[in-house]
Amino acid sequence: MHVTNHPINAIMRILFLAFFLLWVVQANAAAVEVKNFDTPEQERVYNSLISELRCLVCQNQTIADSNADLAKDLRAQVYKMLQQGKSRQEIVDFMTQRYGDFVLYNPPMKAKTSLLWLAPLLFLVIGLLVAWSVVRKKRLATRSESAHDSAQSEEIRRLLEQGDDR
Repeated sequence: MHVTNHPINAIMRILFLAFFLLWVVQANAAAVEVKNFDTPEQERVYNSLISELRCLVCQNQTIADSNADLAKDLRAQVYKMLQQGKSRQEIVDFMTQRYGDFVLYNPPMKAKTSLLWLAPLLFLVIGLLVAWSVVRKKRLATRSESAHDSAQSEEIRRLLEQGDDR
């Protein structure tokens, strides 16, 4: 029996091709960068630096964790500078001069970066003030409603007592 023109065969071929393409893309994304260092100290400095520099594209990852093209370029730049004999501080100075303090995953406390450091505290204080205000308004509304209900109950009781006296 010859079944090459069967529609299921065509679907199976398309699915196989789609899975193969996904596998190739995934394998490409998972590529490992191999770097050769002259000394273990140089490798330690490299790993330390790429763990302290922020990916400017991802913004929530270090360049060690990111697969973005810019992160790859920055890792290559750090490696190249280490191979040229640059010190750790020279590399950090170069990166901050070129990209600003934001490139540092833990930026130093300066006037320019104070918002980065103080924003979480500011949001916490604002959140607590909003919560306090909501709770306070709710308590006042409950007290007011309770006082109104109490006055209304008193009026009903008075009317009922007057009705019995007639």
